[in-house]
Amino acid sequence: MSDLENRVFPPDFLLALKTLVNVHHSIYRNVPPQGIYFEALVLEAFTQIKKPFTPIEPTERNLPAHDLLVEGTKISIKMETGAATKDKRITITKLCTTEKEPWTPDVLIGRVMAHLSRYDVILMLRAVWEHPLIHYQILEIPIDLLALIEKADLRGSGKRRGRQSLGADVYRESDKVFHVHFDGSDGKCSVRGIRLQDCRLLTSWDYRVREG
Repeated sequence: MSDLENRVFPPDFLLALKTLVNVHHSIYRNVPPQGIYFEALVLEAFTQIKKPFTPIEPTERNLPAHDLLVEGTKISIKMETGAATKDKRITITKLCTTEKEPWTPDVLIGRVMAHLSRYDVILMLRAVWEHPLIHYQILEIPIDLLALIEKADLRGSGKRRGRQSLGADVYRESDKVFHVHFDGSDGKCSVRGIRLQDCRLLTSWDYRVREG
C-alpha cells in the first residue's frame, strides 16, 4: 500500500468502514449501501478514527466536485453494487456528466480531464453477488489510470437519432485497460471493463445474506 493510501485510508478506517457496512445490513438485510447512504458511512468511519476537530468536510449535494474533504485530501466516492457486478472487471456508470454542447471529442475529453483534476483519490465500494454471499471490495481507482482517457480516439456508436454517443477503447501503450463511453442521450461519461488488477484493493470480505 502506498504512503498516500496509508495516510488517507489507514487500517483502522478500513476496519471501521467494514463494520459500518455490516451494521447497515442489520437494517437492510439484502441491500448493499448505495449513494448518499454509503457516503454517510465513509464520513462516519473517518469521524470514528480521527482525533476531535480533525478537518472532515462533506461537499454539498449535486456539485461537480469531490464528495469528501479529509485533512485537505479531496475524495471522490463511487459504488458498483448491482447484480451484474463482476469480480475482476469494474464499471463506473457515471464518472461525470458532460451534457453541455459542443458535443465534440476534444471538448468531452477536456471536461473529463477537468473533472478528474478535482480529486486526489477515488474510493469505491463494490458488491459482487454470489448468493447467499455478497463479496465486498473496497478499492482505490488510480486517477492516473482514468486520465488515459485524454488519449482516447472517440468514435460514434449506436443508431440514435440526434446527438450520437461516442466511445473508444483506452490503451496504456499497447495494453487495453478499459472502454470509455459518452452517452448522447443523457450526457454521462461511463467507464467499463477496468481490471481489478489495475486498481488498489484496500480490503475485501464476505457478507452472508440472511434468509427470511
